This record gives sequence, C-alpha cells and structure tokens, in this order.
Amino acid sequence: MFDDLPPDLARLLTLRVWHAMWLQRIDTKIAALQERDAEQEQGQKSRPQEPDWIVELGIGNGRPPIEIHVGGCYAAGKRRRPVPRDEARRLLTSGVRACTHCKPDAQLRILD
Repeated sequence: MFDDLPPDLARLLTLRVWHAMWLQRIDTKIAALQERDAEQEQGQKSRPQEPDWIVELGIGNGRPPIEIHVGGCYAAGKRRRPVPRDEARRLLTSGVRACTHCKPDAQLRILD
C-alpha cells in the first residue's frame, strides 16, 4: 500500500521529522491568521458609528464651515466634524455649499 515510501528506517524517521516540522509551520500560520481575523473583528466592533451628517471645516480663525456631506462620503476632507440633521439643514439653507458627490441637499429635501 505504501510502496512509494523509503525502504530504510533512517530515511523514514527523517521523513517523519520533516512532516512534523511542516505541520508545526502550518499550525503556526493558522494561529496567526486566526489571531489577525479576531483582531479585525474586534476592531470592527469597537469602531464608533459613522455620523449621519458631516460638516467640512475651513482653515483659519474660527474654521468656518465650507461644505456639508452625508456621513459616509468619500469626498469629505480631514477637517470635519459630525453634525445633527437640524444643523446640517440650517447650514445648507444659510448658504454653505452641498457636496456634489453625496448630495446632502437632496437627501435633506432642500430645494433651491
């Protein structure tokens, strides 16, 4: 049945050691991948919830609002803060520009 194995004891023992080393390497890799997946899952659970509305802020004294975005908009800059729905509506009606990508004015039903 196992005719393809080496015929002598020394080579069989060597083959057994090699297989044990490969199993150890495989087990180590499996453990590392399981740990990575668990850390990613924990990171997803502990991530704060994305805000519904974002105001992008300008540069300078007082950092005036520049643009309003929907919470998950990819075009929102780094200088931003979450705002409630009422403040987003107020800023849009007061003349702050709406993002052309996520169109918060359409979602808030603000017509020109």
